[in-house]
Amino acid sequence: MSELPSRPAADRAVRPLVAVRELRTYYPIRAGILRRVVAQVKAVDGVSFDIRPGETLGLVGESGCGKTTIGRTILNLQPATDGKVYFDGADIFDSTANEVKKMRRDMQIVFQDPYASLDPRLPVGDSIAEGLQIHAVGSKAERRELVYETLERVGLNPYYARRYPHEFSGGQRQRIGIARALVLKPRFIVADEPVSALDVSIQSQVLNLLRDLQRDMGLTYLFIAHNLSVVEHISDRVGVMYLGKLVELAGRHEFYDNPRHPYSQALMSAIPIPDPTVRRERIILKGDVPSPINPPSGCYFHPRCPIAVEQCAVDEPAFREIVPEHWVACHLA
Repeated sequence: MSELPSRPAADRAVRPLVAVRELRTYYPIRAGILRRVVAQVKAVDGVSFDIRPGETLGLVGESGCGKTTIGRTILNLQPATDGKVYFDGADIFDSTANEVKKMRRDMQIVFQDPYASLDPRLPVGDSIAEGLQIHAVGSKAERRELVYETLERVGLNPYYARRYPHEFSGGQRQRIGIARALVLKPRFIVADEPVSALDVSIQSQVLNLLRDLQRDMGLTYLFIAHNLSVVEHISDRVGVMYLGKLVELAGRHEFYDNPRHPYSQALMSAIPIPDPTVRRERIILKGDVPSPINPPSGCYFHPRCPIAVEQCAVDEPAFREIVPEHWVACHLA
């Protein structure tokens, strides 16, 4: 069991289920006949956070900011360039293959596309049962009963196990994806934009299902999304990503009532208000998101920031706790 280093959490008496420390995931760019590495895409660039047992941490940001890469790296589906990830105190990256395989029973993922993540040639019951077979759980009859039980848990009829993915709607396919993640009775689930491909009415059903499953099974979620309204509905704490870095982390109420980072404030200003009599001042960011191959000096956000000062272009801001449990990477916060 590895000793956890200091972490950004107010309540340090509770050991986190998942602890991420200075995580970096770079993708090499190769060129020339010898295919030498000429540059790096800094998809995740020095991110640290905790996920406590039984909570939902929402991770938001623009497309390409590194949210999905973080989720895949935490599960060791994507190799990390540097940093550490601890699951229940154990260092995932320093574990043996057998130890990682045992951890996988407790760490599962729900993918964004509910159709592409299912094998079209397999009945959905066989897709759900694959994890049980890999981990040699029970006999064939016991695995079949577990599949039926899990389908009922996510609101589907057990006889659907014999059908193929193309026979289901998008919402039903996402429920099947959730069932596949649940069948091993995990403790931690990475939900990678699980409702972004669904109609709004179906989104609410799936979100309520995830909350009910969390309550009944004691699950812990990393919920990745770009829709701040969805994140507000399901998350206990919210983290904001920008160009591979975590720029703000706070409790849900604190974040939505008082966002401190200029990028978070711009995101919040874009949320529609369902009341035509209420107007919100929209913050329009100038320019485009810089390239993760050659990010700006200092604060990555300073070329687009409406309140940037000279220091922002020179010094990288520290990720600091400005009030209890509210962390911000901004010189002016």
